[in-house]
Amino acid sequence: MTAPRRAAIQYVGHATTLVDVGGVRLLTDPLLRNRVAHLRRAVKVDAGALRGVDAVLISHLHYDHLDLPSLQKLGRDMPVIAPRGAGALIRRKAGIKNVVELRAGEEIAIGEVTVRATTAAHDTGRMPLGTQAEPLGYVIEGDGRSVYFAGDTDLFDEMADLAPVDVALLPIWGWGPTMGPGHMDPARAAQAAATLGARLAIPIHWGTYYPIHLGMQGPPVFLKTPPAIFEEAIREYAPTTGVCVLQPGEATAI
Repeated sequence: MTAPRRAAIQYVGHATTLVDVGGVRLLTDPLLRNRVAHLRRAVKVDAGALRGVDAVLISHLHYDHLDLPSLQKLGRDMPVIAPRGAGALIRRKAGIKNVVELRAGEEIAIGEVTVRATTAAHDTGRMPLGTQAEPLGYVIEGDGRSVYFAGDTDLFDEMADLAPVDVALLPIWGWGPTMGPGHMDPARAAQAAATLGARLAIPIHWGTYYPIHLGMQGPPVFLKTPPAIFEEAIREYAPTTGVCVLQPGEATAI
Protein backbone atom coordinates (compact mmCIF):
# COMPACT_ATOMS: atom_id res chain seq x y z
CA MET A 1 0.00 0.00 0.00
CA THR A 2 1.29 3.46 -0.93
CA ALA A 3 1.85 5.71 2.06
CA PRO A 4 -0.13 8.97 2.14
CA ARG A 5 1.76 11.98 0.87
CA ARG A 6 2.66 14.82 3.18
CA ALA A 7 -0.30 17.08 3.81
CA ALA A 8 -0.28 20.55 5.33
CA ILE A 9 -2.43 23.56 6.14
CA GLN A 10 -1.14 27.12 6.05
CA TYR A 11 -3.18 29.91 7.61
CA VAL A 12 -2.44 32.78 5.25
CA GLY A 13 -4.82 35.07 7.13
CA HIS A 14 -8.52 35.93 7.51
CA ALA A 15 -10.36 33.19 5.55
CA THR A 16 -7.38 32.53 3.27
CA THR A 17 -5.80 29.13 3.84
CA LEU A 18 -3.58 26.94 1.71
CA VAL A 19 -4.74 23.33 1.86
CA ASP A 20 -2.05 20.97 0.55
CA VAL A 21 -3.42 17.42 0.39
CA GLY A 22 -3.34 14.57 -2.10
CA GLY A 23 -0.70 16.34 -4.16
CA VAL A 24 -3.06 19.30 -4.77
CA ARG A 25 -2.71 22.85 -3.42
CA LEU A 26 -5.98 24.72 -2.91
CA LEU A 27 -6.23 28.35 -1.82
CA THR A 28 -9.43 29.42 -0.04
CA ASP A 29 -11.05 32.87 -0.25
CA PRO A 30 -7.82 34.70 -1.20
CA LEU A 31 -7.55 38.14 0.39
CA LEU A 32 -4.00 39.13 -0.35
CA ARG A 33 -3.89 42.90 0.01
CA ASN A 34 -2.43 45.00 2.81
CA ARG A 35 -5.31 47.48 2.54
CA VAL A 36 -8.95 46.72 1.75
CA ALA A 37 -11.16 49.83 1.94
CA HIS A 38 -10.97 50.95 5.62
CA LEU A 39 -9.23 47.76 6.74
CA ARG A 40 -5.51 47.30 7.29
CA ARG A 41 -3.64 44.02 7.41
CA ALA A 42 -1.71 43.31 10.60
CA VAL A 43 0.66 40.73 9.05
CA LYS A 44 2.08 40.72 5.54
CA VAL A 45 1.06 38.00 3.11
CA ASP A 46 3.50 35.11 2.79
CA ALA A 47 4.29 35.09 -0.93
CA GLY A 48 5.20 31.40 -0.71
CA ALA A 49 1.54 30.57 -0.18
CA LEU A 50 0.81 31.80 -3.69
CA ARG A 51 3.22 29.49 -5.45
CA GLY A 52 2.07 26.29 -7.11
CA VAL A 53 -1.63 26.81 -6.39
CA ASP A 54 -3.78 24.41 -8.40
CA ALA A 55 -7.19 26.02 -7.80
CA VAL A 56 -9.04 28.57 -5.70
CA LEU A 57 -12.17 27.93 -3.62
CA ILE A 58 -14.56 30.85 -3.07
CA SER A 59 -17.13 30.47 -0.30
CA HIS A 60 -19.33 33.52 -0.87
CA LEU A 61 -19.54 36.98 -2.37
CA HIS A 62 -18.68 39.34 0.48
CA TYR A 63 -15.78 41.63 -0.34
CA ASP A 64 -13.46 40.12 2.27
CA HIS A 65 -13.93 36.64 0.74
CA LEU A 66 -14.35 37.31 -2.97
CA ASP A 67 -11.65 39.92 -3.52
CA LEU A 68 -11.29 40.49 -7.24
CA PRO A 69 -7.85 42.21 -7.12
CA SER A 70 -6.51 39.22 -5.15
CA LEU A 71 -7.83 36.82 -7.79
CA GLN A 72 -6.11 38.88 -10.46
CA LYS A 73 -2.81 38.45 -8.60
CA LEU A 74 -3.15 34.70 -9.12
CA GLY A 75 -3.54 35.01 -12.89
CA ARG A 76 -6.36 34.80 -15.43
CA ASP A 77 -5.79 31.07 -15.99
CA MET A 78 -6.20 30.07 -12.33
CA PRO A 79 -9.17 27.66 -11.94
CA VAL A 80 -11.73 29.11 -9.53
CA ILE A 81 -14.51 27.13 -7.84
CA ALA A 82 -17.36 29.36 -6.69
CA PRO A 83 -21.04 29.33 -5.70
CA ARG A 84 -23.50 29.04 -8.57
CA GLY A 85 -24.37 32.54 -9.72
CA ALA A 86 -20.94 34.03 -9.05
CA GLY A 87 -19.25 33.02 -12.30
CA ALA A 88 -20.27 35.96 -14.48
CA LEU A 89 -19.03 38.46 -11.88
CA ILE A 90 -15.67 36.73 -11.52
CA ARG A 91 -15.15 36.39 -15.27
CA ARG A 92 -16.19 39.98 -16.02
CA LYS A 93 -14.53 41.84 -13.15
CA ALA A 94 -11.40 39.72 -12.53
CA GLY A 95 -10.87 38.40 -16.05
CA ILE A 96 -10.67 34.80 -14.81
CA LYS A 97 -11.22 32.37 -17.68
CA ASN A 98 -11.88 29.11 -15.83
CA VAL A 99 -14.71 29.40 -13.29
CA VAL A 100 -16.66 26.35 -12.15
CA GLU A 101 -19.89 27.05 -10.28
CA LEU A 102 -21.22 24.57 -7.72
CA ARG A 103 -24.32 24.18 -5.58
CA ALA A 104 -24.28 22.54 -2.17
CA GLY A 105 -23.98 18.78 -2.64
CA GLU A 106 -22.14 19.00 -5.97
CA GLU A 107 -18.49 18.04 -6.28
CA ILE A 108 -15.53 18.32 -8.62
CA ALA A 109 -12.28 16.39 -8.99
CA ILE A 110 -9.04 18.36 -8.99
CA GLY A 111 -6.16 16.01 -9.64
CA GLU A 112 -6.54 13.19 -7.12
CA VAL A 113 -8.62 15.30 -4.74
CA THR A 114 -12.40 15.61 -4.56
CA VAL A 115 -13.92 18.94 -3.55
CA ARG A 116 -17.55 18.81 -2.40
CA ALA A 117 -19.59 21.96 -1.88
CA THR A 118 -21.58 22.12 1.36
CA THR A 119 -24.31 24.29 2.80
CA ALA A 120 -23.39 27.45 4.72
CA ALA A 121 -25.63 29.70 6.83
CA HIS A 122 -24.62 33.18 5.75
CA ASP A 123 -25.73 36.18 3.71
CA THR A 124 -26.14 35.59 -0.03
CA GLY A 125 -25.40 38.98 -1.53
CA ARG A 126 -22.59 41.26 -2.62
CA MET A 127 -23.51 44.62 -1.23
CA PRO A 128 -24.93 46.98 -2.18
CA LEU A 129 -27.54 45.60 -4.60
CA GLY A 130 -24.99 43.21 -6.09
CA THR A 131 -24.90 39.66 -7.37
CA GLN A 132 -26.68 37.00 -5.30
CA ALA A 133 -25.35 33.46 -4.76
CA GLU A 134 -25.90 30.90 -2.02
CA PRO A 135 -22.80 30.70 0.21
CA LEU A 136 -20.84 27.47 0.43
CA GLY A 137 -18.35 25.57 2.53
CA TYR A 138 -16.19 22.82 1.07
CA VAL A 139 -15.06 19.34 2.09
CA ILE A 140 -11.73 18.43 0.51
CA GLU A 141 -10.86 14.72 0.38
CA GLY A 142 -7.66 13.11 -0.80
CA ASP A 143 -5.14 10.50 0.30
CA GLY A 144 -7.58 9.25 2.91
CA ARG A 145 -7.84 12.67 4.60
CA SER A 146 -10.75 15.10 4.82
CA VAL A 147 -10.53 18.84 5.39
CA TYR A 148 -13.62 21.00 5.93
CA PHE A 149 -13.35 24.70 5.05
CA ALA A 150 -16.37 26.45 6.52
CA GLY A 151 -16.01 29.80 4.76
CA ASP A 152 -18.28 32.12 6.73
CA THR A 153 -21.19 30.42 8.44
CA ASP A 154 -23.18 30.02 11.58
CA LEU A 155 -24.11 26.60 12.91
CA PHE A 156 -26.64 24.74 10.75
CA ASP A 157 -28.43 21.42 11.12
CA GLU A 158 -26.84 19.76 8.09
CA MET A 159 -23.36 20.27 9.56
CA ALA A 160 -23.82 16.95 11.37
CA ASP A 161 -24.10 15.21 7.99
CA LEU A 162 -20.47 16.11 7.25
CA ALA A 163 -19.11 14.20 10.26
CA PRO A 164 -16.54 12.95 10.82
CA VAL A 165 -13.80 15.14 9.34
CA ASP A 166 -10.10 14.98 10.01
CA VAL A 167 -9.52 18.74 10.00
CA ALA A 168 -12.03 21.56 10.41
CA LEU A 169 -11.03 25.09 9.40
CA LEU A 170 -13.47 27.10 11.47
CA PRO A 171 -14.06 30.86 11.51
CA ILE A 172 -14.01 32.20 15.05
CA TRP A 173 -14.11 35.99 14.65
CA GLY A 174 -13.78 38.65 11.95
CA TRP A 175 -12.15 42.02 11.32
CA GLY A 176 -13.79 44.13 14.01
CA PRO A 177 -14.67 44.20 17.71
CA THR A 178 -18.09 42.61 17.10
CA MET A 179 -19.67 40.25 14.59
CA GLY A 180 -22.95 40.39 12.75
CA PRO A 181 -25.39 37.53 12.04
CA GLY A 182 -24.17 34.54 10.06
CA HIS A 183 -20.87 34.23 11.92
CA MET A 184 -19.57 31.90 14.62
CA ASP A 185 -17.91 33.23 17.73
CA PRO A 186 -15.34 31.00 19.50
CA ALA A 187 -17.99 29.14 21.52
CA ARG A 188 -20.20 28.39 18.53
CA ALA A 189 -17.14 27.34 16.51
CA ALA A 190 -16.28 24.87 19.28
CA GLN A 191 -19.82 23.51 19.10
CA ALA A 192 -19.32 23.16 15.34
CA ALA A 193 -16.16 21.14 15.93
CA ALA A 194 -18.16 18.77 18.14
CA THR A 195 -20.95 18.49 15.57
CA LEU A 196 -18.42 17.74 12.83
CA GLY A 197 -16.63 15.10 14.89
CA ALA A 198 -13.41 16.90 13.96
CA ARG A 199 -10.16 15.25 14.96
CA LEU A 200 -8.36 18.59 14.63
CA ALA A 201 -9.74 22.14 14.58
CA ILE A 202 -7.78 25.08 13.19
CA PRO A 203 -9.31 28.50 13.93
CA ILE A 204 -9.39 30.94 11.00
CA HIS A 205 -10.98 34.31 10.21
CA TRP A 206 -9.22 36.15 13.02
CA GLY A 207 -6.06 38.13 13.74
CA THR A 208 -5.52 39.59 10.28
CA TYR A 209 -7.49 42.76 9.44
CA TYR A 210 -8.73 45.65 11.53
CA PRO A 211 -10.33 49.06 10.86
CA ILE A 212 -7.59 51.65 10.67
CA HIS A 213 -9.20 53.94 13.26
CA LEU A 214 -9.15 51.14 15.84
CA GLY A 215 -5.42 50.62 15.43
CA MET A 216 -4.25 54.19 16.03
CA GLN A 217 -3.35 53.42 19.67
CA GLY A 218 -1.80 50.03 18.91
CA PRO A 219 -3.07 46.61 17.77
CA PRO A 220 -6.72 46.06 18.77
CA VAL A 221 -7.24 43.37 21.38
CA PHE A 222 -9.53 41.35 19.10
CA LEU A 223 -6.54 40.56 16.90
CA LYS A 224 -5.12 38.34 19.67
CA THR A 225 -7.75 37.05 22.08
CA PRO A 226 -10.20 34.84 20.07
CA PRO A 227 -8.01 31.68 19.81
CA ALA A 228 -7.57 31.39 23.59
CA ILE A 229 -11.33 31.68 24.04
CA PHE A 230 -11.78 29.05 21.32
CA GLU A 231 -9.38 26.63 23.01
CA GLU A 232 -11.26 27.01 26.29
CA ALA A 233 -14.57 26.42 24.53
CA ILE A 234 -13.19 23.31 22.80
CA ARG A 235 -12.37 21.84 26.21
CA GLU A 236 -16.01 22.31 27.16
CA TYR A 237 -17.86 21.36 23.97
CA ALA A 238 -15.47 19.11 22.02
CA PRO A 239 -12.91 17.62 24.41
CA THR A 240 -11.86 14.91 21.94
CA THR A 241 -10.97 17.48 19.27
CA GLY A 242 -7.38 18.68 19.08
CA VAL A 243 -6.67 22.36 18.42
CA CYS A 244 -3.85 23.86 16.38
CA VAL A 245 -3.67 27.65 16.58
CA LEU A 246 -1.75 29.09 13.65
CA GLN A 247 -0.75 32.72 13.49
CA PRO A 248 -1.23 34.31 10.05
CA GLY A 249 1.53 32.91 7.85
CA GLU A 250 2.14 29.79 9.91
CA ALA A 251 1.61 26.22 8.70
CA THR A 252 1.27 22.75 10.16
CA ALA A 253 1.51 19.24 8.79
CA ILE A 254 -1.60 17.10 9.11
